[in-house]
Amino acid sequence: MALEFVEKQQILTVVLEGDLRRYDNREQITELSAAAQKARQVVFDASHLQQWDSTLAAFLYQLLLQAGVRKDKINLDGLPENLRQLLELALAVDRKPSSRSARKEGFLEELGSRGLEMYDGLKKALSFMAEAGRSLGRFFSGRAVMRPVDFEFALEDCGYKAIGIVSLVSFMVGLILAFVGALQLKMFGAQIYIASLVTIGMIRIMGAIMAGIIIAGRTGAAYAATIGTMQVNEEVDALKTFGFSVSDFLVLPRLLSLVITMPFLTMLADIMGMLGGAFVAVLILDISAPQYWQYSINAFGLANFLVGIFHGFVYGIIISACGCYYGVNCGRNADSVGVATTKAVVSSIVIMIVVTGVLTLIFEVLGI
Repeated sequence: MALEFVEKQQILTVVLEGDLRRYDNREQITELSAAAQKARQVVFDASHLQQWDSTLAAFLYQLLLQAGVRKDKINLDGLPENLRQLLELALAVDRKPSSRSARKEGFLEELGSRGLEMYDGLKKALSFMAEAGRSLGRFFSGRAVMRPVDFEFALEDCGYKAIGIVSLVSFMVGLILAFVGALQLKMFGAQIYIASLVTIGMIRIMGAIMAGIIIAGRTGAAYAATIGTMQVNEEVDALKTFGFSVSDFLVLPRLLSLVITMPFLTMLADIMGMLGGAFVAVLILDISAPQYWQYSINAFGLANFLVGIFHGFVYGIIISACGCYYGVNCGRNADSVGVATTKAVVSSIVIMIVVTGVLTLIFEVLGI
């Protein structure tokens, strides 16, 4: 077995030959790292490599780390596919503190940096959504690597466990909506139309929005925190090393569970909001219960109901995508988990509001 290097025209070629299992030549690291520091580029020639194990990968990683070689100076194309993937995974994490914050950037430089960050973020988000779409395709074709127990656990977490808080908040929103409406309708002696106001408001949009905000703060944050902690503990790297699709294993069960449960939680929010309105109308405004429910039934429209359910379906996609995206792209320390959780909740709510405005405009144009 042999591990040699040849330096020519500032290009350092590391030659791997023979059986390099259990390779641990610490003395050679110093010599190789000194040569690598001077070289313009480091390449590898493994055309005569016969057998290797993880000790060779650890040796090469330690060599490159000690030499302080930048990633753009390293060409790993000459290595076997598995060894190349291991080194790329190890070198993907920048373990050196950034020096960018050490100096103050000018306005144009800061503007350019922000623009590049937004472009990179958009590109990563589109790539993530494309991979999630491919995972859905594999799921419907029966080829997805997803454990049923993970899906059942995610479904349980955002299913019956969320009923209490969704019911309470939606009831109070319906109650408040009835109070606010009563202040104006009393001026015209039309308190009975509180039932219509609450019913239309809840089933068309308010029920879906309240359920979405609650689930974003409860479940979306949990998704980001869970996957982010796995990223910190290098469990995500372990999944990649073993050849599992992160999108199939972590994202798919959470995406499916929220897409399934959000329409049902929206219906629950609608019902509880109408009950909150009934509480105000019957106990405070002296409207009889049969009258209230009769006007509610009259105001209940199938088109409004389906619009609300569709909003809940869309919100399920948004919340699960934001939570999983920021979890998968979390940093490697405890503070990054908190940042990812905050970004997941804020992004989910902002995107939901923007999408609601767009959908409302579309439905208005279509006359729905």
